[in-house]
Amino acid sequence: MHIQRIIGKYAPALQPQALAGILALCTALTVGISSCKKDLLHLKNVQQLNSQTSCRINNVQFIDSKTAILAGGEIWSKTAVCRSTDGGYTWIADTSGTVTGLGKAMFGMDIAPSGKTYLCGVDGDVLHSADSGNTWNFNRIDNWLHYVGGTFAKPDTGIFVSTVLQRQCTITRVNARFQIIDTQTFLFGLNGIKMMTPDRGYIYGYGTVMQTTNGGATWTFQDVKGDNFTAMEAHGDEMWLCGSSGGIYHTLNGGVNWEELRNGSDITQKRYYLRCITFKDSNTGWAAGDNGALIYTDDGGRHWAQYESFTTKCLRTISICPNGDLLVAGDDGVLFRIAL
Repeated sequence: MHIQRIIGKYAPALQPQALAGILALCTALTVGISSCKKDLLHLKNVQQLNSQTSCRINNVQFIDSKTAILAGGEIWSKTAVCRSTDGGYTWIADTSGTVTGLGKAMFGMDIAPSGKTYLCGVDGDVLHSADSGNTWNFNRIDNWLHYVGGTFAKPDTGIFVSTVLQRQCTITRVNARFQIIDTQTFLFGLNGIKMMTPDRGYIYGYGTVMQTTNGGATWTFQDVKGDNFTAMEAHGDEMWLCGSSGGIYHTLNGGVNWEELRNGSDITQKRYYLRCITFKDSNTGWAAGDNGALIYTDDGGRHWAQYESFTTKCLRTISICPNGDLLVAGDDGVLFRIAL
């Protein structure tokens, strides 16, 4: 009503084309706002768990039906690694000297085909476990970079990706003793890596997705852009990307063709700053991010609805529990279990 009164006041001074454009924009904005209110979803049960840390949690993953690991920390002062052995209900902090002696955050996490779990962070620090996180070993990649993701897709070759203020990245390959095999540097930032097979994998970051088909020896750009890509989910050749501006992208053929499902810059849609994404199947998925935003799709990502707010903290990681619940975690150690 207020917009209509303002337009009515100045309408005589406007050209017909300009007036029509303003009216169309206002209609789109009204529809977008109404849609946001209409799509608010109610949660059945949200339980805040004791994560055993007050540090930022960057990753949570299930290793098997009972065991899960969460990791994060304070970038220059504390390492946080916690473990659950009851399906993600209760957690125990790792207080071993190997973990607490680092004093730096872990940013990347991956479970390799061998079953080993890898954590990586600043100054080239890598923690790895061969017993589902019961004990950890430490190695340092001696270029001392800020690693945001990495794994050993092959037992004798690890691939780790670093970033510098979203302006530069390095892809580092190491041997089984964490000695550097080679490095490749590009003038954009990276946020993660996902290896689908020992040879095929993807890295994603600031306006960029790249693919390797030879175990990281070379990388080629994919035809997708428009956001700072923060997370990737994959079910075989079907994959989804989310970005820090709220964009969501989808491919059915391993990245040969990408489709924009959600334009994060569309002013008729609610703005989200997304950090993580997961899908249960080809239709059902969730994404989360800043200010506690948690959104849901049941049509493969073409339409998203937001859940009612249960926190204002940034949610940085999301995982599906063995029983179908969700675990979401993020800043200041917040960890929530959501029954769906």
